[in-house]
Amino acid sequence: MPHPPEAPTPPERIRQARRQWLDTGTVATGLIAGPLQASWARCREFGLQPQGRPQGAPHASSAQLARALAHRHALVAHAKPVMAFLNEQVQGSDSLVLLADAHGLLLHASGDDAPFADRAARVALRPGAVWSEQWRGTNAIGTALAEGAPMVVHAGEHYLERNGFLTCAAAPIADATGQLLGVLDISGDRRGYHRHTLALVRSGARMIEHQLFTSRHGSGLHVRLHAQIEGLGTVTEGLLALSEDGWVTGANTAALELLGLTRGDIGAATVERALGLDLRSLLAHGPAPRALPRGGSAPLWLRLEPGQTLRRSSATVVSRAQPPAATGTAAFSTTVSAPAADLPSRPHDALAALDTGDAAFRAVLERARKVLDKPAVPVLLQGETGTGKDLLARAMHDSSQRHDKPFVAVNCAALPETLIEAELFGYRPGAFTGASRHGAPGRLREAHGGTLFLDEIGDMPLALQARLLRVLQERQVSPLGGGAAVAVDFRLICASHRKLKDEVAAGRLREDLYYRLEGLLLTLPPLRERTDLPALVARLLQAEAPDRALHVDDALITAFCRQPWPGNLRQLAQALRTAVALLDGGATQITEAELPDDLRAALHTAVDAPGAPATDSAAEDLRQLTNARIRATLAAAQGNVSAAARRLGISRNTLYRRLGIG
Repeated sequence: MPHPPEAPTPPERIRQARRQWLDTGTVATGLIAGPLQASWARCREFGLQPQGRPQGAPHASSAQLARALAHRHALVAHAKPVMAFLNEQVQGSDSLVLLADAHGLLLHASGDDAPFADRAARVALRPGAVWSEQWRGTNAIGTALAEGAPMVVHAGEHYLERNGFLTCAAAPIADATGQLLGVLDISGDRRGYHRHTLALVRSGARMIEHQLFTSRHGSGLHVRLHAQIEGLGTVTEGLLALSEDGWVTGANTAALELLGLTRGDIGAATVERALGLDLRSLLAHGPAPRALPRGGSAPLWLRLEPGQTLRRSSATVVSRAQPPAATGTAAFSTTVSAPAADLPSRPHDALAALDTGDAAFRAVLERARKVLDKPAVPVLLQGETGTGKDLLARAMHDSSQRHDKPFVAVNCAALPETLIEAELFGYRPGAFTGASRHGAPGRLREAHGGTLFLDEIGDMPLALQARLLRVLQERQVSPLGGGAAVAVDFRLICASHRKLKDEVAAGRLREDLYYRLEGLLLTLPPLRERTDLPALVARLLQAEAPDRALHVDDALITAFCRQPWPGNLRQLAQALRTAVALLDGGATQITEAELPDDLRAALHTAVDAPGAPATDSAAEDLRQLTNARIRATLAAAQGNVSAAARRLGISRNTLYRRLGIG
């Protein structure tokens, strides 16, 4: 990970570097910091010109900004108090404290220094503007996002000359799963540069990460780490969340640095790999005295050699209560915290087991939980094929008070139209040719007391939709062939990969049935939009081969993250199942060689596609041309996104996605 410079580049060296850059397109080695030179190179690839009038850059509308704020509600909520605190520290220094999302979209600003705020507004340093390198050149926010590390960009280090009056320091913010959420930044007049600003903004980012971790994992099993006992329970501690079976499910940046882990290890590493001891040993060192912070257990000392990070190869348990004698080694004290007895603990049920870290999917789970035991509220699951609608339906049943009653699943698309009526509603003996002489109760009656899951409800024939609607209204089923109606009581969950409102508009689904089905609509995100793919891979491998410590090669995980996965979770699970079958008996690492041929070809296609990291100059040239065309059109439209979208022949939402603010 690149490190920010200790001090800005001296003005004379910056002037020399800019002259060389403008004249020759290169900078002599050592003249400016490596990350800065890399950023300038990226800016040139984006087609940015250091001098002259800037090209049109996107600016979110009030509606777009409102949606972005809602999407990052937790980040903004936890950041605002920290930003107010930082603003107190820099008050009177011609500075603003800014929060940006992972695309560089400015979400919130704190500071009321009118003279500087006016100058900042003239270069669009205000909420709604996008400060990624692609549009604003080298700057602390955009470059911190690109490098994944804290950055200082001072005066002439900015790629665009018009931003040269600024001095900026920024630090990335990640959530407990390792997902990059955004950047915290302090920007001010270059004359007010202070070398402690970067330390201040890094501390602010750590404070936000600490709060994000606590809000998510504070009531669950987690480990607290610090080099000194006094640091436990403070915002400087490392935090590591653990699952009940010993997997690392969350961590803050401090813990990753202490343990020598990366964000990719979250969801893919065991506690034994992280701390050098298994979960049982970690939990076995005794209950927590009340005097310790937050009711944690007594400190557990872990030793590491000088200069080493805490890895399995070097960490050993030294003592439970006292630090080790001075031996030239460093010690990290830890406490293990579990849910307090007097606080409601996080549920550990089938729904909770589906949560592997993606914020959008977690929101779906939380909404589903609220109606678990409210059978009067039907649930409609929508999402692409393979996103796990059937898994969610089953988890809702297993987590509800009806878990010991039947769960009856019917795929409406898999049954022949001539049989679906008898399958659902049952029939009396001899009701039709070929009927069983004993009759059949039907799936609706079989679900009595439990849950009825109608998958692909949009494929149900229109004639049967009327019968189903009547059952839902009257809560009674009449079998084919006549006979008395039978009362039924079931929780109804339906699913479809189609948008049922479109089916209603097309006349393929009854409108009155649609509104009877849609009590709570839950839309499952496709795999390509989920941020927890490494954790999903680890979970699927564990389920496929519970007795083998399998993992996927890091390069392959990176390739997986670029793959569109048209088959979603179903495709991923089948690919891993095949890979496990092809893996040599003693091997533990899955590489590209074990994948099915079609997926290997798709991975290479995704790498070579425009917009993905290019593997040849043709793909890179196409990406540059596309971006240049978008910038030129937006500039010609004077920043009007709607007008630019019309000229490009694409929708406004598509353009916003290309601009990174959708």
